[in-house]
Amino acid sequence: MIQSDEILNTVDMIQKEKLDVRAVTMGISLLDCRHESVKQTCQAIKDKIQRYAGNLVNTCESISAEYAIPVVNKRIAVTPVAHIGAGFDAAAFVEIACALDDAAGSVGIDILGGFSADVANGLNIGDVELIKSIPDALTATKKVCSSINVGSTRYGINMDAIVTMGHTVKDLAEKSADQGGFGAAKFVVFTNQPGDNPFMAGAIHGLGQHEVVINVGVSGPGVIARALERKINQAGRENLGLHDLAEEIKRTAFRVTRSGELIGRQVAKALNIPFGVVDLSLAPTPNVGDSVGEIIQILGVDAIGAPGSTAIIAILNDAVKKGGTFASQSVGGLSGAFIPVCEDQALANAVRDGSLVLEKLEAMTAVCSVGLDMIAIPGSVDAATISAIIADEMCIGMINNKTTAVRVIPVPGKEAGDFVSFGGLFGESVIAPVRNVGQSSRFVEFGGKIPAPIHSLKN
Repeated sequence: MIQSDEILNTVDMIQKEKLDVRAVTMGISLLDCRHESVKQTCQAIKDKIQRYAGNLVNTCESISAEYAIPVVNKRIAVTPVAHIGAGFDAAAFVEIACALDDAAGSVGIDILGGFSADVANGLNIGDVELIKSIPDALTATKKVCSSINVGSTRYGINMDAIVTMGHTVKDLAEKSADQGGFGAAKFVVFTNQPGDNPFMAGAIHGLGQHEVVINVGVSGPGVIARALERKINQAGRENLGLHDLAEEIKRTAFRVTRSGELIGRQVAKALNIPFGVVDLSLAPTPNVGDSVGEIIQILGVDAIGAPGSTAIIAILNDAVKKGGTFASQSVGGLSGAFIPVCEDQALANAVRDGSLVLEKLEAMTAVCSVGLDMIAIPGSVDAATISAIIADEMCIGMINNKTTAVRVIPVPGKEAGDFVSFGGLFGESVIAPVRNVGQSSRFVEFGGKIPAPIHSLKN
């Protein structure tokens, strides 16, 4: 039973602390959209998305107004397109991407994920053609996001695919040079990618899911930051231990998750489709006061990236999962704390000031959700170095049996210390330096496979 003080605190979160639901994402299976010709396939894709998602935006806005909780993004995730386009060539995959973009525009959603493939255990012909098409596909579309899963704890890491990923990231950035390399911001490389993730750019509607489903991604770093400030001010810093502050994070995450699940279930009910999962992830925005980095400072580390930063992220991630899991019947996706540099003003400021560097971000990803996310790097960084960065991060996920990802943006024509802005929720940042550029090519050129760890044998 929820106590009266919990209700009042939730009202305060909505009215004073800008609580929102970061994403309502409709997952749609496109497996039955494959036809003999790419033209027929594209038409079937558009028809199905329009049939199921035609009322998604209006329904979200209606439910949002009824409960006075904003829904920031309305999104769609589809079956990994490598399955839908298998047998077509790269040019046909670009046509499919354009059909997805047209459908996304016609139903009014913000963004669509699923131009994706899983190559953890090897590349088939369809995967190869989709990957070849990614630079042109994402450049030709506005709302389509792409992801490639290159590894898993069960199968190991596909280094042949990772070699290609470095070139794909470079090509995306260069083809969108007039936008600061923004194309690369719509592309992410995963290990252990979940099939029910509502957050972009890695959202897919995995195999084994419902035909259509509603998943919700909650937010709340700003809400948690304010809760921690209140706790410290009321009790006095000298009277609190880290366990007390972790408990406050748990209680706040409980209320945030409850609110998100309420909105998601109401949207699903109104659309008469199943409700899937709540993703507990704390997803920051560029807005002042809505930052995971600020929580690091509140918990006692003055310069983000200084010793203690990784420990705080571990405390935060654990408490969010414990509080959110108790609040929801169905938790999934990524569920934890995100540290996307461009999308978090405090993190971006720390990169500007030099206290937060790529190596420290990598260490923090061992205990947070996702990985190296939305990091602008110099446009001169070569493809092999980017591949090596991806390989390091993928191994953190594989060995620790967790999801990790890399979304880096090599900004054409700019170097470390320069500034880039992508606008909106994608944010802005000073470009982070990459040390030891060009020193990893011999490692990357081996290709092959990094074997799975021994704890993959859990049958």
